[in-house]
Amino acid sequence: MECNVKPVPATLLHAAPPYGHILTHERWRGSTLVRSLKGSVKTIFEEELGVVDFCLSNKTCVLYVSESDLVAGNSYRRNIVRFRNANSGLQAIVIVEKTHLSEQYFSGLQKFVVLELGLTLLPVSTAPEAAQLIAQLVLEENKENPFRRKSVCRLLEPLVLSLVQQIPGVGKVKAMQLLQRFPSIHQLSGASVHELEPIVGQATAQHITAFFHKQFT
Repeated sequence: MECNVKPVPATLLHAAPPYGHILTHERWRGSTLVRSLKGSVKTIFEEELGVVDFCLSNKTCVLYVSESDLVAGNSYRRNIVRFRNANSGLQAIVIVEKTHLSEQYFSGLQKFVVLELGLTLLPVSTAPEAAQLIAQLVLEENKENPFRRKSVCRLLEPLVLSLVQQIPGVGKVKAMQLLQRFPSIHQLSGASVHELEPIVGQATAQHITAFFHKQFT
């Protein structure tokens, strides 16, 4: 999985890696996530990424919050703030493991990342699912971010459906109906309760807007 590429100097960390490659912090070497990337993208390990876990291009970087990070306490919040401050002007994405063990801490993290820091938060349930998400972002990077694109040609991808189903009250059927009307996560997050009500009803419409914008319970 590792490429025979010399480490990238710290001053060049925001230079674009070769197409189909990602810069990955050395701490992820041998991890399940990196092993799951095999066959999708190639990994260039780098020690000088600071708090960044994955650098996908000169425009997008990722910080990963694991299940153990969430369960252990709030120390990860300092890293997220550093991550935001160090990557102003870039698309900084926080990927978080939302599992049965960490679910009770997720809403607090979501409020902190989305509302207080203004970053993109994408939940996954497993490391292989995170690898699938990262690979999709990498392969689409030279086109348009798949979470902002307006095209409906791939709106029913399992990954996008899975993300929409993270919203309380939204199952697979409602997720498909929502994506037929709002064919990207970006468009869905900007929809008003009035726009959502005809599709999913008032209660679920309020859940959706709360999920993206309001206080989380």
